[in-house]
Amino acid sequence: MSYLRIVWGALGALGLVLVAQARPLELDDIAREGELRLLAERPDPHAYGYESRVRIDDDSLRTGVVRVETCHLRMDPNARVVVLFNRDRVESIHITRTQGVERAWVENHRVELAGVERGATVCIELRSRALDALGHGRWRLHVGPLMRRYLDGFLPMEADLAVTWPDGLLSVEAVDPAPQPGVRLTAGTDGARLHVTFAGRLSARWELRHNAGAADGR
Repeated sequence: MSYLRIVWGALGALGLVLVAQARPLELDDIAREGELRLLAERPDPHAYGYESRVRIDDDSLRTGVVRVETCHLRMDPNARVVVLFNRDRVESIHITRTQGVERAWVENHRVELAGVERGATVCIELRSRALDALGHGRWRLHVGPLMRRYLDGFLPMEADLAVTWPDGLLSVEAVDPAPQPGVRLTAGTDGARLHVTFAGRLSARWELRHNAGAADGR
């Protein structure tokens, strides 16, 4: 029986994916354990992708709790999928959308899926204590680890990571990985988006600063 297990940290997903490609991937496309390859161009552009949207508000700056919307896109066929969340951080979990999935349910701190078809979509909404206060008006948001594991290596994937906040509340001080080929950052007064194309194990980090003069400043 095919089995996919996805384990979440604060926000991200860690997974084993049994994959069928539009074209066969070459050995050089697969990253080895301990290796992270940032890819200017994805060799399998229509395969698995991951999206997340984190919503931060004034209460989040006090409590560390954020709302998170995530989607696993263009999934590969699997008889069973288990998505585990960090029990020390997650406060609530809801499945908001499924397509190409026979059955989906929430049990304790995990989401379970049965009968996942090729190209399936699963979207999940949660509340999580994922925002860490650093003091002096600064916060850190972690995403990951994200990976698309295959046997003893990692296949290419895309992660589209968005963070939103009330207009003018915050600004991006730094991101890791920093913008470079394979990493694209766009930022505005009400949020930012980090798009990463990679193979390997990715742990992304946002460094955010409270804007001087914003309401409820710190």
